[in-house]
Amino acid sequence: MTDSVIVFDTETTGLSPRYGHRIIEIGAVKLSGETIVDEFHSLIDAGVVISPQAQAVHGISRAMLRGQPRPEEVFFDFHNFIGQSLLVAHNAPFDLRFLRAEFGLLGFGLANQVECTLKLSRKYLSDLSNYRLETVYRHLGGVVDDSVQRHRALDDARMAAFVWLGLQ
Repeated sequence: MTDSVIVFDTETTGLSPRYGHRIIEIGAVKLSGETIVDEFHSLIDAGVVISPQAQAVHGISRAMLRGQPRPEEVFFDFHNFIGQSLLVAHNAPFDLRFLRAEFGLLGFGLANQVECTLKLSRKYLSDLSNYRLETVYRHLGGVVDDSVQRHRALDDARMAAFVWLGLQ
């Protein structure tokens, strides 16, 4: 285990890799202490249809993915980026299901320790009306302005990093 923490988020073509859904955007920030020291971001042309429901959430279209890197390029680089770092995500089981599926296609395992800010939020912030990332972020003092792209991987990873630090 290294001293760094990787907070990441994915955007997908649907709800389950079991049905052929894939990651089409990944974003991550590397924390050293309380400081973001590096970022990773890519759109991904997985060559599959994006469900209308998923597109309504993240706004990523097939046209936006044309010319973007293929999954094998992105996930090889992401695997190197995360190393043995602690991984953190909001609703980590969802993102991990997809990440494990993508890594599995490349023959990679995923043995990193994982923390879930959704689970931690529910444990330590029992008075919230809901535990969506933006709700928890705002509760902890985060400001969502026009520069933040909601339900896009890198901005959501940045918000989740703020939540992670706020819950420590």
